[in-house]
Amino acid sequence: MTVSTVEQDLLSYLESRTKSSWEPDRDLFTAGGLSSLFAMELVVHIEQVFDVVIAGADLRLDNFRTVHAMTALVNRLRENHAG
Repeated sequence: MTVSTVEQDLLSYLESRTKSSWEPDRDLFTAGGLSSLFAMELVVHIEQVFDVVIAGADLRLDNFRTVHAMTALVNRLRENHAG
């Protein structure tokens, strides 16, 4: 799965759940796009779709602030898992 595929999946998921369009670098927290419940749903979505485990220090808000940040997290976790 490429970076653009991960990014597109995340954007599609956010748009379907929030009924709003999102830019990959838009801060989801300051824009009011994420509640604490939705943030947990997003973690579950990422883990299931991209076959990664997000735990410990990776659960910090900065990893979920933007689609770019989430894409980087997914790619890093997948590289660590493969390596």
